Amino acid sequence: MMNPQQRPVIGITTGDLNGIGIELIIKTFSDQRLMEFCTPVIFGSNKVINFYRKSLPEYNLNFNNIREVNKLNPKQLNIFSCWEEDVAIAPGQLNEAGGGYGIKSLTAAVQALKENKIQGLVTAPLHKKNVYSDQFPFTGHTPYLKQVFGASDVLMLMTAENMRVGLVTEHIPVAEIASAIIKETILSKLRILKESLRKDFGIDKPRVAVLGLNPHAGDEGLVGKEEEAIIRPAVIEAKKNDLLVFGPYPADSFFARGAHEKFDAVLAMYHDQGLIPFKSLAKGEGVNYTAGLAAVRTSPDHGTAFDIAGKNKADEGSFREAIFTALDIINKRLGYADAHRNPLRKIAAQVVANIEDERIDLEG
Repeated sequence: MMNPQQRPVIGITTGDLNGIGIELIIKTFSDQRLMEFCTPVIFGSNKVINFYRKSLPEYNLNFNNIREVNKLNPKQLNIFSCWEEDVAIAPGQLNEAGGGYGIKSLTAAVQALKENKIQGLVTAPLHKKNVYSDQFPFTGHTPYLKQVFGASDVLMLMTAENMRVGLVTEHIPVAEIASAIIKETILSKLRILKESLRKDFGIDKPRVAVLGLNPHAGDEGLVGKEEEAIIRPAVIEAKKNDLLVFGPYPADSFFARGAHEKFDAVLAMYHDQGLIPFKSLAKGEGVNYTAGLAAVRTSPDHGTAFDIAGKNKADEGSFREAIFTALDIINKRLGYADAHRNPLRKIAAQVVANIEDERIDLEG
């Protein structure tokens, strides 16, 4: 067990108050063993927590109320009060209060992250339509965090076990995808992906597969020109810049044949192209990680799930994985050895990876 003073402080946002976020928090942190790995801080209100506790009688949750983030109890869940007033909570309902207070939680947590009062951030789901406004003109957490931290670019990276899928484009209409596929954008995402795989996941020589945009990766230009005109040139240039990048591969058969298992990560061209196979294979334990930030932020790979909110039906598996992924990345960044990986296995895996690199080069 780590010394309490060494445990990373992890900030947790509530998400939309009418979604499943609070239920996930209660179910996850009712397991006191999590306190052996981190000191968690919920940015919200004890009144909101208590509201949802009534519908979850089998989960025993103890917490400590604080008004200053630096006054934590390392042995308990801490709740930092972002507001004092009562909030009318309506589980499953899309309303202004649910989203508005979710943003209050987020902004308070991000401020603490910027001030290094917390070492990592795990965000519960928000509903994009319910938070987008003149005051919050963002289509999700990722573009908001990009602006707040002044990052030139970031990458939405989905991770589960040894499967990682990054996206060139994120939450944009399908009609706008092709025009957003630009060589410079692909190269930027590949650079972020390589750096993240090395720094955040401990992979010294990462291998990345790039998917095509069109059916059958364009069939050499017969069903689309983007592969030959944009994507392949980006892959070639990335290789010249010392990136082990391969493709573009046809997206329809890539995951079905298990090809993703031969690479450390896959770069998909658009949201559904990457997330449909990812969520199908991750089986409810996937994590969304924002690569390219100076800070560490993760979230579960699902939304607010209004249809089951307040019904004690939410599965906390992905949320729990988001916490452990944040902790793993923090430890990797600090240079700590991965406690769950045998060093001999790591050396053997690198030898196999080097052999695989040579085989791919010969075939490609």
